[in-house]
Amino acid sequence: MQISARNKLSGKIKKITAGPINAEVIITLAGGAEIVSVITKQSVKTLGLKKGLEVRAVIKSSDVLVGVCCGNESCECGK
Repeated sequence: MQISARNKLSGKIKKITAGPINAEVIITLAGGAEIVSVITKQSVKTLGLKKGLEVRAVIKSSDVLVGVCCGNESCECGK
């Protein structure tokens, strides 16, 4: 995952609450702090998000995005 945002926080999905269009994703960070992102239900499906999945919260300005590792060993996500 290569992106211009510098603020990337690793964590695990604690809970996903789906609404009619969007979903609230709660991510527990190392140390126990939580961060919440509201993304589309389609993004939850496309990214394969589920409880317990390791993700990165990507913060750019006032938005918090969710990213998953692409699986490429040479990628900065490290897997």
